[in-house]
Amino acid sequence: MVIKPLNVLALVCGASFDVFKCALVRTDGVDVYDIFDIKEYPLPAFLRVKTDLIRGKKTTNPDDKVLIDMVENDMTDIMIETLKNMKSSNQQAIDLIGLEGPTITHDISEKYTYQLGKGQRIFEALNIKVVSHFHNADVLNGGRGNPLSATYFQALAAKMKKPVLFINIGAVSSLIYIGPLGEMLSFDCAAGNAMLGDFMKKHAGLSTDYNGKCAACGKPDLKIVRNLMRHIFFEILPPKAMASDMFEEKIEHFEGLSLEDGAATITEFIAEGIVQSVNKMLPLKPVQTLICGDGGKNPTLVRLIKQKLKESNIDAELYQADDAAAVAFLAARCYYHLPITFPQTTGVLEPMTGGKLYQEK
Repeated sequence: MVIKPLNVLALVCGASFDVFKCALVRTDGVDVYDIFDIKEYPLPAFLRVKTDLIRGKKTTNPDDKVLIDMVENDMTDIMIETLKNMKSSNQQAIDLIGLEGPTITHDISEKYTYQLGKGQRIFEALNIKVVSHFHNADVLNGGRGNPLSATYFQALAAKMKKPVLFINIGAVSSLIYIGPLGEMLSFDCAAGNAMLGDFMKKHAGLSTDYNGKCAACGKPDLKIVRNLMRHIFFEILPPKAMASDMFEEKIEHFEGLSLEDGAATITEFIAEGIVQSVNKMLPLKPVQTLICGDGGKNPTLVRLIKQKLKESNIDAELYQADDAAAVAFLAARCYYHLPITFPQTTGVLEPMTGGKLYQEK
């Protein structure tokens, strides 16, 4: 197969299950040639509620499978509508669709992971080949299934001074380190938007702490932060991955705090986890650090990270470092059978490709 640039339309659902992010990217899975468009589309409230109900369930359980299938059908309908809207708002021809639906269960101990979205139905509705289920092959072969975006950041870093570090704050926070010779190291390092979003949803009915306003008005409980930082996860050497609900049992620590103090404490915890990993677990000190992902849009969190790292060469909100654009890049790599996971990113035994291609049967 000849590798050539493709126009890839990607759709990804965030951990809070409240929005679809879409990107239209021209890429061959080696280089990023252009990012035509990035948009967000809100999920209907009824679908967010339904998706919450099936978190942690598995299709291997017959009763759960029936419920998952019902929710997945609804989710796929909305995905099709969203992709059609994104497609109609752009003039470029679409060669491929990359799909990263919401993860409802990720259990590497049982080599099981499941993301919603029926690729075959989407192909039949749009008559465009679809690549999804990027995590499965890695998990089945002993990897952790996350993080997956190292090759995308490696492409973005091609012309940057190195070593360069990307702090990618999504549902959880991860570090992507690109060394002097382009070598990759990638691992989850701290809690992220999912933990903060769960707290805000429970106590304020909001999906997140918008612009870090609550945290900025609160005072962090440093005793709680120190206690949380004793978690064994922070002592494990990379590669390593974190489930978005890893600290779910610790959420009770925040129950006695005000909304503002709770948001400030969680934000402090996220920043402290990131900074400790940057200081302890990188081969070389980066000459450039970029904060990206939705967490890069939280000025309170970004300020904390900058203060703790005591570095001036930190930039936030790198436009191209978008998780939907990363999914488009991964879809192209999978389509061309290029590796997307590596021993130094997910712990899989050898570099391997992934994803499932849906096309004409």
